[in-house]
Amino acid sequence: MTSETQAAAPVLAVRGLCKVFPGVKALDGVDFTLRAGEVHALLGENGAGKSTLIKTVTGVLQRDGGSVSVAGHEIHPRSPADALTAGIGTVYQEVNLLPNLSMAENLFIGRQPRRLGMVDTGAIRRRAAEIMRGYGVDVDVRRSLSEFSVAIQQIVAIARAVDLSARVLILDEPTASLDAREVEQLFDTVRGLKARGIGIVFVTHFLDQVYAVADRITVLRNGRLIGTRVTAELPRLELVSMMLGRELEQATHLARSARSGAAPSEPFVSFRGYGRRGQVEPFDLDVARGEIVGVAGLLGSGRSETAKLAFGAERADAGEVRIDGRPTRLASPRDAIALRFGFCPEERKTEGIVGDLSVRENIVLALQAHRGWLRRLKRGEQERIADTFIRRLDIRTRDAETPIRLLSGGNQQKAVLARWLATSPEFLILDEPTRGIDIGAHAEIVRLIESLCEAGMALLVVSSELDEVVAYSDRIRVLRDRRHVGDLVGDAISVAGIIETIASEARP
Repeated sequence: MTSETQAAAPVLAVRGLCKVFPGVKALDGVDFTLRAGEVHALLGENGAGKSTLIKTVTGVLQRDGGSVSVAGHEIHPRSPADALTAGIGTVYQEVNLLPNLSMAENLFIGRQPRRLGMVDTGAIRRRAAEIMRGYGVDVDVRRSLSEFSVAIQQIVAIARAVDLSARVLILDEPTASLDAREVEQLFDTVRGLKARGIGIVFVTHFLDQVYAVADRITVLRNGRLIGTRVTAELPRLELVSMMLGRELEQATHLARSARSGAAPSEPFVSFRGYGRRGQVEPFDLDVARGEIVGVAGLLGSGRSETAKLAFGAERADAGEVRIDGRPTRLASPRDAIALRFGFCPEERKTEGIVGDLSVRENIVLALQAHRGWLRRLKRGEQERIADTFIRRLDIRTRDAETPIRLLSGGNQQKAVLARWLATSPEFLILDEPTRGIDIGAHAEIVRLIESLCEAGMALLVVSSELDEVVAYSDRIRVLRDRRHVGDLVGDAISVAGIIETIASEARP
């Protein structure tokens, strides 16, 4: 970026932007500027306000305060179409085009050139071919969009937005479904647009990509602006600290007392070269009985994908699984349950509980699946199991027949844990087990995790709460940009150690 570009007035200026939802200030006086010919990365963890900022700027949501200007003119978009008319185009991770239509038709949806009152198909194809060649894509534009890779579909979406006179292009997680070759193909397009003077907002979780393509970085946290820095002048360690809100000098924490004891026994479960293209690069991981392995990393690093692969909820396309040293099959959750694996997912309400079923029915669900539907649990046995775990985990409910959707988040989480404990698992995978619950329930679940480990269970626990994962883990696996990049053991286990490993530029 030249000094002349830096001195120019911003093509997009957001000043004091505010957005309030019931009980939540999602954006609190946020400033953001984008210059012509600049790639500006917008970063932050879950709940930081990135999506709300994008939606407010593009008219999906209406702002409650502040201003948005394009090329010096304040705009008040009521919809994404209004924003596009004002010069702001947006391309999302999930391409918002019509895969059953041709590439040419997608480029000209709603604005087809006509001749003698009829759609001029020849003109559409000629113009589409010319546009795509400008992006280095020389293909038959008559082919259905679904026949092309996701990267090419992203480029089509970008080309359409730019051809509709976008001065500002917002790329919202555009690389989340792309492999390394496709990412570089997309970045070639981004660099070409930058050279044409288009300002690009790049929303992503991948730090390596930010440093590869962005000129400046803005970090949001909890709806507030933390800072805007020139990429070349911002060390990775400092960037990660900005995103997480941690200063390294105050970030050391003692872990479980068991960490200083004997080394763990032979692995109970081992993953070798295990991974899935587009989700997590192949990794090796061992978990022993009586061991808690924490999983840490920024949002989008592959934490939840690792948990789902370990349970068979996502099917690996590389590697093998061994139980007590013996190769085994893990192609589905059914296989995992048969191996005495349990899994509490991150999305409790959509993937964990069945809201309209009772607490009793939710608790016995996995045990019934393990036994098979031909060996039905009798009602009395269901009631006994449910009552046992309601007492054991202190699930606060009027009775076992209460619909689980009526319980608090913490009690719903304890009921999901009870579901798996009822199967007597040997390996329990917990993805964000304390997210969104009150302080009392949080402490109870942490104590439960530790007691399960002491009873000899193998646990893999994913958490974005760094103090928490440091406190109870015997070992911490750190992820970055869909890769397993390091292990922390012994005295190396600390919040500072996690942040330093995330920020490290070295590949594993």
